[in-house]
Amino acid sequence: MDDPAQGKPPTFWQMLQSVLAAAFGVQSNKNRARDFTHGKPSHFIVLGTLFTLLFILVLLGLVKLALHLTAA
Repeated sequence: MDDPAQGKPPTFWQMLQSVLAAAFGVQSNKNRARDFTHGKPSHFIVLGTLFTLLFILVLLGLVKLALHLTAA
């Protein structure tokens, strides 16, 4: 990955990886330093919000599927 000291902003995929790692609590110090140094907070907020909404929709879909299968 990129060295945080190089001054490059994180790519979309690096930001997505950071959001997923943050959701599971496994972010590395190197990536965290890159995100806080060169990333834009608004990008992480938008990605985090979209991930959370998608996660909720998947959970709702799984519950509805389970309820449908048990009702049959």
